[in-house]
Amino acid sequence: MSRQNNLLPSLVMILLTLAVLSGLARLPQTTYADSPALLYLPLVFKGTPPERLPRIHAPNFGAGEIAFEQTAIAWFGTLSPDSNYADIRVGYNNQQLYVYLAVFDRHLWYDEKPAASRLEQWDAVTLLLDTNTSPNALSPSSYRFVGQLYGDEDANYRAVYRGSSAAWQLTNLSFGAKPGWRGNALNDNSDSDRGWAMGFTIPFSSLGLTSAPSHGTAWRMAVLLHDRDSRAGPVFPIQTWPPGAIDTDPGSWGFLNFGIPSYATTKTPSGSAIIRRPTEDSSLVPDADVGGAIANQCPGDEYHIWNEWANRNYGTAPNFNIQNQSDVADWPCFAKYYVTFPLDSIPPGKTIVSATLTLHQFGNAGGPEARRSWIQVLTTLEDWQESTITWNNAPLAYENLGGSWVDPITNFPGWPGVPRTWDVSLAVVKAYQQGQPLRLILYEADSHYHSGKYFVSSDTGDWNLEGRPTLEVKWAD
Repeated sequence: MSRQNNLLPSLVMILLTLAVLSGLARLPQTTYADSPALLYLPLVFKGTPPERLPRIHAPNFGAGEIAFEQTAIAWFGTLSPDSNYADIRVGYNNQQLYVYLAVFDRHLWYDEKPAASRLEQWDAVTLLLDTNTSPNALSPSSYRFVGQLYGDEDANYRAVYRGSSAAWQLTNLSFGAKPGWRGNALNDNSDSDRGWAMGFTIPFSSLGLTSAPSHGTAWRMAVLLHDRDSRAGPVFPIQTWPPGAIDTDPGSWGFLNFGIPSYATTKTPSGSAIIRRPTEDSSLVPDADVGGAIANQCPGDEYHIWNEWANRNYGTAPNFNIQNQSDVADWPCFAKYYVTFPLDSIPPGKTIVSATLTLHQFGNAGGPEARRSWIQVLTTLEDWQESTITWNNAPLAYENLGGSWVDPITNFPGWPGVPRTWDVSLAVVKAYQQGQPLRLILYEADSHYHSGKYFVSSDTGDWNLEGRPTLEVKWAD
């Protein structure tokens, strides 16, 4: 018996090692301030380790109105005729938290005789919050807000629950859940629709708070997207942010952090590097547009947008588009940009002083009607391939780290284009400390039409070397 007990730990370690090497389990690569510095080996079989769960850093708008186009952006889901994709926007001010979902959906259906117990059996969104950073189970700090799409103003299309040690309990708290939609008609499949939206407004007072959480406060958050495409059903599988989130397990939810993190050091630079693709034939600095790329922008035929749009690859295009806007009907114009920079040219043991991403803009959508855009920079933890990445298979964002305003170009000044810059210092610090490349995503939460901005990609010809995406890193000893 004692011999079997002595062999058991060794057997467990062998199985763990094999699982990691085969990709069935992942060792955590990063430790952050909102996660304890522990090795989460036992948890890889039960769920994602906390330090690898995605997080949304919500911007603070203080005493003013929440600016829709500057809210934090995130996303989830898979787009097809029978499955939906959603953008998430998040922000807060002194009074309330704002969470907005824009859903790409071919057929829109709501319950004409709603009941709280059936809201999630139709087109609906469930927003889960826990004001405890490290919850182990449902508790009174857990909240579940449900909003169903509907055609007429009616409070019966929303419900709120509070956690207990036993289960979710229906309760009565003040909050808003306002829908909108675009397409043919609700509860009518005679033609395709385009999508719908749900905006949650949650007063901090409804959660027992006297003011907004302080900068750096971390909550847990998840979103469940419910879908039904006909009166008879069926109800399609729930899509979640983060993937694998379970409504009764707050430990599986992502993080909602209040305020945008920043980075600064007082050290003086002692070295620097400029990183870009050196030649047309190099594989360094892969980049790709997904979605409404310049070659695929705003297609109009229904078959194409529902069956092909989200599965096309534009990894070798010499230019790319970044675009989003508040009218969900225009999602075939939306586009995200992915780029990866190697950091092995930075010597080991250095302190990052600053890092700047430069893209060269050569145009924009809308001509004279174009407005400026707040383009956000995000990171991802996952690798991807320039030749295969699409809207549907592109990795999700890990966290958002601010952004920059990009103005439209009225008069093109010539190549390489107009340089636009983003501070990516914190993103480089985290990637460098973990020995990883810098994996960036650029996207926006814009509101205006004609928001697309056009940039030069890594795949431009050698004649335009200066126009390629560039990362400049400065470090100190």
